[in-house]
Amino acid sequence: MQVSTIFSEIKKIIPEEKIRLNEPMKLHTSFRIGGPADILILPTEISEIQNIVIFCKKNKIPLYIIGNGSNLLVRDKGIRGVVLKIAQNFNDVKVEDTFIKAKTGILVTLLSKIALENSLKGLEFASGIPGTLGGAIVMNAGAYDGEFSNVIEKVTVMDYEGNIKDLKKDELKFGYRWSIFQEEKYIILEALIKLEKGNYDEIKSKMEEYSARRKAKQPLNLPSAGSTFKRPEGNFAGTLIEKAGLKGMRIGDAAVSEIHAGFIVNLGNATAGDVEKLIEYIQNRVYEKFQIFLEPEVIILGEK
Repeated sequence: MQVSTIFSEIKKIIPEEKIRLNEPMKLHTSFRIGGPADILILPTEISEIQNIVIFCKKNKIPLYIIGNGSNLLVRDKGIRGVVLKIAQNFNDVKVEDTFIKAKTGILVTLLSKIALENSLKGLEFASGIPGTLGGAIVMNAGAYDGEFSNVIEKVTVMDYEGNIKDLKKDELKFGYRWSIFQEEKYIILEALIKLEKGNYDEIKSKMEEYSARRKAKQPLNLPSAGSTFKRPEGNFAGTLIEKAGLKGMRIGDAAVSEIHAGFIVNLGNATAGDVEKLIEYIQNRVYEKFQIFLEPEVIILGEK
């Protein structure tokens, strides 16, 4: 089916103002890198996501789900098919007692602020994580003294045929930077988060401490996708990369950060090709020196 035809058909089931044609993905990733998506959709309702999922399944159109693009590298030729962006456009939240129920497009930093405003502790670790709640659940994101597996009680998901169901915590297979969503295809719609009553000033102080530590140790002044590699067992990716003499290593405008070697940063006009070449170079050098293979944490989508 031609892109123009897909666009015309989607306009019948989704308001046109929520659809983007040939949308540059560099506008939707924290790396500020990426070619155009054929069609990008910004849904605000579960019914809209369901309509698109069913339409793409019926017409055999490739469908990709992204959040805020903070852990994503989109290749230079872009993405063929339909991209559903579940981010600030899909972010309703309710607080009841010690529970927060939120749509998964909400930014994790905003979610931690809502917890603070309600004197709820348990999300302090998340105050500087740049992605959405959905992405954080998929990756079981964590920092400092916590990770999302500690606070998630239940999630509402949709399969790629449009069926909706709830998954309880013990069904989510949480592990280090791992969840069931990396082996089974679901779209995470909502999550129920269980926290504890706490002291506002103590929660705020801890969040400020974590924020200061991040600013001191991470290259927040340049576009990146966060930590490029998963932490290898018994070691740290940034430490291995630095010991391999790769701090500051550059291919095109992609470079290993001088502040934290675990980050690849965009110095201005990096291409996805630059980043992928640099990832491969780092992997080879670290393996040659330490016999440890660094597995990317960054998700790569699109055509080379």
